[in-house]
Amino acid sequence: MTIRYPAPLQPGDRIGVTSPSSGVPAHHRPRLEFCLEYLRGKGFEVVAGECMDGSGIVSAPPRERAAELTAMLTDPSIRAVVPPWGGEISTDLMPYLDFDAIAAADPTWLVGFSDMSTVLLPITTMTGIATLHGQNLMDTPFRRPEETRPWLDVASAPAGGRIEQSAAVATRKPGFDNFTDHPDLTEWTFDRPGGWRLLDPGAGPVRASGRLIGGCVETVGWLAGTPYGDVRGFAEKHAPEGLIVYVEVCGNEASDTARSLWAMRLAGWFEHASAILFARTSGKATGAFTQDDAVRSAFGDLGVPVVMDVDCGHIAPHLSLVNGALAEVVVDGAEQRISQALV
Repeated sequence: MTIRYPAPLQPGDRIGVTSPSSGVPAHHRPRLEFCLEYLRGKGFEVVAGECMDGSGIVSAPPRERAAELTAMLTDPSIRAVVPPWGGEISTDLMPYLDFDAIAAADPTWLVGFSDMSTVLLPITTMTGIATLHGQNLMDTPFRRPEETRPWLDVASAPAGGRIEQSAAVATRKPGFDNFTDHPDLTEWTFDRPGGWRLLDPGAGPVRASGRLIGGCVETVGWLAGTPYGDVRGFAEKHAPEGLIVYVEVCGNEASDTARSLWAMRLAGWFEHASAILFARTSGKATGAFTQDDAVRSAFGDLGVPVVMDVDCGHIAPHLSLVNGALAEVVVDGAEQRISQALV
C-alpha cells in the first residue's frame, strides 16, 4: 500500500491546536498566545481546543484528549494539527483514538516531536497517513538555520515534492527556553559545533534509502511489541524499499537507553532498516557506559550504518522529518544530508 500525504498547507487554511499530552500552565500562556498570533500572522486561521489545561501532568482525561484529537484530524476544515509541546503520557490515548475514522478521513498534517511521536508513529504505521516529526507550536516562531526546514514549509510542500536538509553547522546547549520571562523569543543561540558522525567511522561513506519512521525513545519505545508500535508490520505493508529509522533520547541515562533500544530491536523495529539515525542527546552516561555504548550494544552487530548526532532530538535545531516519506541519507565526509520525497 502507498503512503497517503495530506494536502499542502496554504495561507487561509485552518490549523488546530490541542494538547494530546501536557497542557499549558498559566505562566506559559503568554508564549502560547504569541505563537498563535505568529501562525495568524502567516495567514492561517487558528482554532484552539479545550484540552489545554496545564495544571497537571496531562491536559485532560485520556478519552477527552483522544476525542478532541480525533475530531480535529477528521474535520475537513482543519488542514494541520500541532500541539504546544510534548509531555510525558500520551500512551494512554492509544485505546481511545479512532484510527478507523482517521484512516477514512482526508489526511490532515499532524505535527510535533517528543511525546507527540507517541501519537505520530501509530497514526502512520496503522493508517498509512504521513505525519510530521517537526517542531511543536512553542518552537515554531524561532528563526531556523538554512540547513533545516520549518514544519510549516514542509507541510506546504506539494505531493511528490522533495525536501532537502543537511546537518546543522552549529547547535545549542541542552535545556529549555525561558518562555516565562521572554514569551516572544524568536532567536536561538547556536554556540556549539554541529555535524553528524558514524558510530563506526569505518562504515562510511553511507548512502542509504528507505521510508522514514521513528520517534522519542523514552515515550515511543513503550509502544514496541504492541499493535500501536508495529514497525515491522509497517515495513512489510508500506515500505518495500526498506526503512530509515530515527530515534532520539531526551535525557535517559545510557543504561535506560540500551534497555529501550533492545526492546525496540526485539520487537522488530530494525529488521528492515537500511540505516539508523540517532539524535544528538544530553542523556548522561551510566558510570563508564556512555550513550554511544548503549547504541553500540543494541545496533553494533546489525550490519546497518548508524548515524550519530542527527538533528532530530531535543537539542535545537530540528530537522523536519515526514514519517512515511521516501528518504535518502548521505554521510560522506563533509556531505551530510537527508532528502525526502513525498511519494
